Amino acid sequence: MIKKRLIELLSDSKKYIVHQVLWQWLSLIVQIAVVFSFARILEGMYFQIIDPRLMLLLSGVIIAGIGLRYFFDKKAVYASYHASADVKYILRERIYNKLLKLGASYNKSVNTASIVQMAVEGVEQLEIYFGKYLAQLFYSLLAPLTLFVVLSFVNLRAALVLLFCVPLIPLSIVFVQKIAKRLLNKYWGIYTGLGDSFLENLQGLTTLKIYRADEASAERMDEESEKFRKATMRVLTMQLNSTSVMDIIAYGGAGIGMITVIVQLADGRVSLAGAIIIILLASEFFIPLRLLGSFFHIAMNGMAASDKIFAFLDLPEPAERKNKISGEHIDISMKDVRFGYTKEREILKGISIDCNSGSFISIVGVSGSGKSTIAKLLMGKNDGYEGSITVNGEELNAIDESSLMKNITGVSYNSYLFKGSVAYNLRMAKPDATEEEMKLVLDRVNLLGFLEAQEGIETLIHENSSNLSGGQRQRLSLARALLHDSPVYIFDEATSNIDAESEEIIMQTVHELAKSKTVILISHRLANVVRSDRIYMLSGGEIVQSGTHSELIAAGGAYKTLFEYQKALEEFSPKKKASFSTAGQNEEGSEKASILRETVKEAQ
Repeated sequence: MIKKRLIELLSDSKKYIVHQVLWQWLSLIVQIAVVFSFARILEGMYFQIIDPRLMLLLSGVIIAGIGLRYFFDKKAVYASYHASADVKYILRERIYNKLLKLGASYNKSVNTASIVQMAVEGVEQLEIYFGKYLAQLFYSLLAPLTLFVVLSFVNLRAALVLLFCVPLIPLSIVFVQKIAKRLLNKYWGIYTGLGDSFLENLQGLTTLKIYRADEASAERMDEESEKFRKATMRVLTMQLNSTSVMDIIAYGGAGIGMITVIVQLADGRVSLAGAIIIILLASEFFIPLRLLGSFFHIAMNGMAASDKIFAFLDLPEPAERKNKISGEHIDISMKDVRFGYTKEREILKGISIDCNSGSFISIVGVSGSGKSTIAKLLMGKNDGYEGSITVNGEELNAIDESSLMKNITGVSYNSYLFKGSVAYNLRMAKPDATEEEMKLVLDRVNLLGFLEAQEGIETLIHENSSNLSGGQRQRLSLARALLHDSPVYIFDEATSNIDAESEEIIMQTVHELAKSKTVILISHRLANVVRSDRIYMLSGGEIVQSGTHSELIAAGGAYKTLFEYQKALEEFSPKKKASFSTAGQNEEGSEKASILRETVKEAQ
């Protein structure tokens, strides 16, 4: 079972596999010499024909052989380690590079859980394939032939019987392979599906709890786990049965060889030393193939994993993007842009937006109007759009992704913070950032005082930043973006679901940033966009209005209606409602809010 493409992909491992086979073969030669010497000593003692010098020489051969075999075995283990280490490094590097080539929109082709399983479990399975299985395969062919050549001089009939029994083990392996391949492919498919479900449920656990859907989700997970358990048991049953068959063949073949040589000894056709040699070495015909059978099952699992890995590596890659953008002045233009996540449903329907260098542009609209889709397009997270998106005159889908990310920084409502120190997270934006630079951006977002009360920039962030509030997480994400210092900043609902104080701090920072950088602000709250140079109002994937705040208010329509609706809702805060003295006033406020909602619907 050799996969040519896998061998070609990991060509550097070939030399270590050759070294491993060589050291194992030398170890076998030494063992043969030790057995010959030991048999001669036993024969001499039995017949009481003892030559002191010969016995001393043979004893020296045995002692030296034991030392040499230890050395050769150690070298074989060393070669095995390097073969498997190369596999892990090369395959994970290929997977990582493939992700880079697929770009930020990689999850349109493959889900994250599958990549994690390929890079971890799949690569570990292939470690056994290269580190153990391949070398054992070649050694299992070489060892019986070597033993046959040597033992044929001792007793040809016994050597032929042993050699004839040897092919029965690979024949059983081939038979098992036909069953195992289909079974393991099914097993791996169920395994990756279970991983996908587990990751999805883990990420959405809070949502499941809120809507009390966790029990139903747990039941579905139990069903998938049961399918995986059954698949695992079928694989283990197959492995156990095939192992039993190989044991029977191995020990049976060795037993037949031993019986043959004992009969030959009784007939006087072989010496006592020769019989001892064949009895002691008979098992060596079968042990290499027996070990091969043990590695075979893991190797088969690795083959199933390699099919998944190669399917991922063969995914079509977007055309190479060679164009680059640079400089402090970045102009962005969208002309008649259309986009949909599926062909059946178009999200953006002919969007045209101009964002000149140094301008402060805002994109607003109700949920589902396409605001965040525009942000993802501009940051290269979505591709496959129609129309034209240019950055400094260069078409977006032709711009090198690293160049795009260097010049455009995105801050969204779910910007991720990694487990580690604050400094570690900040240095992602600028690896050579000094302590003073990091403290400066932290001070700008009003986080420095909070952190200095703990361990400063070395304060540890827990997994999923669970030791920070929502507002603190968002402000730290903003500090990291400020440290990146790019010409263009895109804020995609950066003030969503945070406290009022944090929202105010973030908006102050955004307005300050807009004085020297190009800022595109996407917000559901219109009070945040009042100071924008230009506002684009979206509805149903189309721009229904554009202009400054004062122009849009004067023109009336959807923007004015939504602005007044939000303003009215803010006036009816819980604190103000509590001050109402009569239920009638509450009813009046409720009625007014209801009227405003209907007005917004009509405007849309």
